[in-house]
Amino acid sequence: MKKTLGFLLTIVALINSNVIKAQDNSIFILGEKNNNTHNTGSVWLKEISTPDSVFEFGMAFASFAPNAKLDWHMHPGGQILIITNGIGYYQEKGMPRQVVRKGDIIKCAPNVLHWHGSTPNTGFSYIASSPSQKGKTIWKEPVDEKEYNVIDPSVPTANTLEQTIKALSKKKWDWMSAKNADSLSVLFDEKCEFVHMGGTWGKEREVDIIKGGFIWYKKAEVYSTSVKFYGNTAIVLSDIDLVAVVGGKDAINPFMVTEVYVNEGGSWKLGQLTFSHLARPLKLPK
Repeated sequence: MKKTLGFLLTIVALINSNVIKAQDNSIFILGEKNNNTHNTGSVWLKEISTPDSVFEFGMAFASFAPNAKLDWHMHPGGQILIITNGIGYYQEKGMPRQVVRKGDIIKCAPNVLHWHGSTPNTGFSYIASSPSQKGKTIWKEPVDEKEYNVIDPSVPTANTLEQTIKALSKKKWDWMSAKNADSLSVLFDEKCEFVHMGGTWGKEREVDIIKGGFIWYKKAEVYSTSVKFYGNTAIVLSDIDLVAVVGGKDAINPFMVTEVYVNEGGSWKLGQLTFSHLARPLKLPK
């Protein structure tokens, strides 16, 4: 177990090194989505290291959408969890439920019945390691829904999540105004789409446009913003007047901006940004 923990901590140190910038997104892809045989909600699992004759423990990366959890289970050889993102729950049978956050390390002793998962409103992810020679996971009954949904005051609610998304949307406008292409590149999902009056394109072109100054999102005057959640997806609608410089020419237009954010493993990523021109007159003076 000590060798396992030492190896895992080395992995975490690499994740946080300068080679991998201090971002919230994971270096691991999501992997295969579970078929809900031993879980509820959306859970993705990827094996990142298989056991062999030298290292007898396996390692896996798991990501949970909000409102997802594993059934009660136990590991004959025990298990170590390193929480890499988000906020989740961990509970051993007969013990109070724990709230776990990015950076926490959980050591579950052999044959201890337990469960872990995301909270109803936040996703989370972890690296898991278990000795393979002791046997496979033993699955038990699902977690009681009433117990799972007991509110914990330390966990974000729908209201606090709405404020989080609104703050992220505002930060995005600030980064656009400052031409902060590096921060925007982290926020934009790799498959992000941008729908403008002049066309539709992907992340790479949008980042290049901002970095090169062809479009300068000089100022977004936001008059109203609404947020709706659908599982691990947040849709933001904002009524704005946008002051921009396009190809060296000033432009002010009223837009309804649609932002689609997706939470994967505890990180909110922008999946789509659409500018829909409004018929209303400008509120900002030209």
